[in-house]
Amino acid sequence: MAIDSGDPGLVAEYVLSLDAEGRKAVAAALPGHLSVVRGIAVPGQPSDETWIDPMRVAGAGTISGAAATVAWLNRRDFQDRRHEAPDATPVLVRVLSARPPAWQADFATRAALRLPGRTRGSYRRSGDAGALALAMLRHTGVTPPEHDPLVVEWAARPPTADRLRRDPLLGHLLPRLFEAEGVGRALRDERGDRSASDGWLAALTTLASEGGIDRDLLLDGCVRRFLRGGPVAGLRFFARLHERLEPTYDEVRERAPAYLRLLPAAPGSVADLALRHLRRLAELGPEDVGEAVRALLPRPERKLVTAGLVWLDEYARDRHAGLDTFAPALADAFRCPSADVQGRAVRLAVTHARQFGPGGVAAVRAGARVLPRDLAETLAAAFGGEAHAGVRREDDGFVPVPLPAPRLLAPLPPAPRTAADLAELPQRDDWQAMERWLAGVVRLHGEDPGGLAAALAGRAARRTGTGGPRHGIEACSEAIVALVADGSMDRLVHRPVDKPAGESMDRLAGGPADRPAGGPEEWLVHRSEGLLRGPSDESPDGGAGPLAGGPRLPAPHLFLLSRWAEVRDGLREGTLPPFLLAEPTEPTGHLDPAALVTRLESYERAGLQAMPADLQQALLRLPRAVPPEVVGRARALTSPAGRAAVNWMDGGRPTPLTTIDWPDDGLGALVPRVQAPATGLPLIDLLFAGPEPHPDEEHGGCLSWWPYVMPSDREVVAQHYLPHLRPARTPARGDVGPGEALALAATGGPPGEGVALVLAHVVAERVRGGAPERRAAPVVELAARGELDGAGLGRQLGRLLRRGWCKPGPALETLEAAAALGAYRQVWEVVTGLLETFLPGPEERPAARHAQVLAFALRAARWAGARGAVPRVAEAAARRASNNFVREARRLHTYLT
Repeated sequence: MAIDSGDPGLVAEYVLSLDAEGRKAVAAALPGHLSVVRGIAVPGQPSDETWIDPMRVAGAGTISGAAATVAWLNRRDFQDRRHEAPDATPVLVRVLSARPPAWQADFATRAALRLPGRTRGSYRRSGDAGALALAMLRHTGVTPPEHDPLVVEWAARPPTADRLRRDPLLGHLLPRLFEAEGVGRALRDERGDRSASDGWLAALTTLASEGGIDRDLLLDGCVRRFLRGGPVAGLRFFARLHERLEPTYDEVRERAPAYLRLLPAAPGSVADLALRHLRRLAELGPEDVGEAVRALLPRPERKLVTAGLVWLDEYARDRHAGLDTFAPALADAFRCPSADVQGRAVRLAVTHARQFGPGGVAAVRAGARVLPRDLAETLAAAFGGEAHAGVRREDDGFVPVPLPAPRLLAPLPPAPRTAADLAELPQRDDWQAMERWLAGVVRLHGEDPGGLAAALAGRAARRTGTGGPRHGIEACSEAIVALVADGSMDRLVHRPVDKPAGESMDRLAGGPADRPAGGPEEWLVHRSEGLLRGPSDESPDGGAGPLAGGPRLPAPHLFLLSRWAEVRDGLREGTLPPFLLAEPTEPTGHLDPAALVTRLESYERAGLQAMPADLQQALLRLPRAVPPEVVGRARALTSPAGRAAVNWMDGGRPTPLTTIDWPDDGLGALVPRVQAPATGLPLIDLLFAGPEPHPDEEHGGCLSWWPYVMPSDREVVAQHYLPHLRPARTPARGDVGPGEALALAATGGPPGEGVALVLAHVVAERVRGGAPERRAAPVVELAARGELDGAGLGRQLGRLLRRGWCKPGPALETLEAAAALGAYRQVWEVVTGLLETFLPGPEERPAARHAQVLAFALRAARWAGARGAVPRVAEAAARRASNNFVREARRLHTYLT
C-alpha cells in the first residue's frame, strides 16, 4: 500500500489518479487504518513516524468537505512528533490544488482560523499547520481572515527582502503585524545587526527604502504598538525596527504628541527611545517640555530621572519662569534610590530656588522628608523649614492601624435540591460550585434519575466541545452529562461490598506493601484515562482511549480528573453510590470528621463500596486534629474504607517533609522536594511525592482549586505550585497569583519554604498580581491568623531578587501596603529575612538596588519601633567605602543600635 511506503509523494500520485468513488472509499477507510499504521513500530525501538505525512496526504486528497479535511490534518496524532521530517507542505498543496477553486478558498480560510496561539515548543517543522495555511492562502489568493495566530505564523518565518517583495500576503498581513497579539514575542530575539541581509528588520527597511512599503505605515505601527504597552520583551522588535528606520526630523515632529504619551509609563527602553527623539526637536513649546519633565522625574529609572533633571535645568535657565508646576515632580525625584540623582535634584532645586512660589516651596519641603540628613540640610538652607522633619517616624506619613481580624469566608453554597439546579455547568474557576455540581449529580441519580436525565438533556444537545484545555474539568463534566442524558442512569444498581467492582479497597486500608504495581502515577492514569481525551475523540457512550502521547499533567490536576473519572465510570457500570464521601462541609474545603464517619456508617449499612478517589479525597479534607470521640466511633467501622479512615484519623496521616533546592549557578530552575512515607493510598502517595521539576503547563485552569483539594496540607500544595512560577524577565508568565496565595492562607497545615516562596513571588509580581494592596492581602491574612513566617518569606524574596527573578520596586511597594493594612511589625520580620539573603557579602559589589532595600528597611524599622543590630547590616555599615550603599547601611545600623 502507498501509505505503508512512507513516501508522501507516492501517496499523492495515487490519490490524484482516483475517481470520485475511489476517493470516497479511501476516505472511509482512513480512520480505521490509523491503528494499523501506529502498530508498525517495533517494541523497544524508536517510534516510526514515517506514516504520518502519507496519512495526511491521503486525507487531504480524498476527504470530501473542506472542514473535515482541516480537522483531519490537525489531528493530535499528526501534530505530536518526536523527530524532524522533510516538509510535506509542497506535496499537500499539490494534492489540495486538484480540488475546485471555491473548495480551496474555503479550505484556506478554515485552515487559517484553526491555527492556535503559539506557545513554547508548539512549532513543528514537519506537519506544521501554519506553513500549510500560509501556502494555501498564497495559492488561492483569498483574503486572509482576521486571526492573530495567522499573523504570528507569518511573522515566525523570517523573510528576505526579495521573498517579502513577492509575497502576496504582504499587503494583507503587514498592517496586522503591529496589532496581532504574540508577534512581539515571536520576533523578540531578532537582532538589530545592520549587516544582516535576512530577517524582518532587514527586509522591511529595504522595502521601505525602495518605496515598496510606506514608511508611515511602519513608523505609525511601531508607535501604536508602544502606546498599547506590554512587557518590554514584546516591544523589543518594534523598538529595533523604529530605530532602523531612522525617523527624520519631520517624522519625529509629526509624532511628538505620541512620544510624549510614552514618557510616563512605557518600559524604560521605549521611554528612552521616545525621549531621545523628542530632544531632537528645537521647537517644542513650554507646555510640551513641562509635560515631558513631569513625566520623567517620577520614573524609577536613574537614567530617565537624570535626563528629566537636565531638561528641567535647561528650561529654568532659558526662561527664568516660575517652576511651581514642576515642584511635585521634583519632590518625586528626591525618592530615587540613587544618591547621585538625589544630589542632582537637590542642587537643581537650590540653584533655582527663587523661581519657586509659596506653593512650590511647600511641595519641595514636603518631598525633602525622604532625603538623607546632609541633603535635607542643604535644601532647608535654601527653602527654609526643618532639615530633618521627614525622617522621624511621626512625620513619615505612616499611620499605624491595628492588624485586622482573620477574613471570614462565605458559607458553602447550598447543595442542589432538584435536577433543575444541575442543568448548567458552573464556571471552572468556582471550585465550590463545581464540587456541589458533581456531588449533586451523584446524589440525584438515585433520587430522581429521570428528572436528572431530562434536566441535563438540553446541555448534552448543545455539546460541541468545551473550548477549554484538552485535559480540562469542563470536558470531563461534559462526558458525565452525555452519559446521564443518554439514559445510562436507568441501568444503575448499587453493588455491595461482597461483589467488589473496580479497585480493591483492601489496598486502601493496607500499608506500603499493598501499593499497586507500577506506582501511583500509573494507577492514576489508568483510573482517569477515559477522560483525558478531547471531546472530538470520545465515543458516543462517553468512553475514550488511553493517554498515549499526552502531556505529563500536574498531580493535583490528575487527582481532580480521577474523581470525575470515577463518577463517569460509576454511571456507565452501574456502581455509583448514593452520595459522595468527599463533599466538603467547610468553605476552606475541609470535611467534618464526624460527617465522614456518618457517611461511612451509611455505606456499611447499605453494603456499598467506597470509590477509591472519593475516599482519598475525603481523607485529605479531614482536619489534622480529630476529636477522640469521633475516632472512637470510627473504630466500629468494619469495611475496608472504614479501616482506611480509622488508620488515617488515629495517627496514620503522614507528615510530609518539604524542601527547595536552588541551583548553585542561580540560572537553573528550582527543584521542589516532598518526602512522605508511603501510605498504600496511590493517589495520596502521588500528591505527597512532590511535583515534576518541569511539568507541562497544562493544569486545566484549576490552580485555584488545589488548596481546597488538600486543605490541611498547604505546604504540599505550595510545592506543587512552584513549577508554575516564572521569573518576571520571561515572556511566559506563571498562573500563580494573589488568589492562589490567599487560598493557601485560608487553609491549614504548617507553612514551610514552599508557602514562603509562593508569597514572595506574589509580593514581587506586579504584572500578574495587580495593585500592591491585592498582592499584600495573603501576607496580611497569614499575619492576622498568627501563621506568617515573616523571616522565611523575606529569605525567599531575597533569593528571588538575587537571581533576577524580580526587581525590588514592586516587592517593596507590596510590603509598604501590608504595613499600611496593619502588618507593620510582621513587615519588619520580612525585611530582616530579606536583608539576610539579599545584601551583598564582603567580596561582592553593591548596586543601587541594595541601597534601595536598605532605605526601605530603615522606614520599616521605624514603623515597627525595631531595635537590635542586624548582622548583615552591621557588616555593611563597617565597610570603609563612602558610596550610597554604605551610607544607607550606616543610617539603618545607627537607628537600630
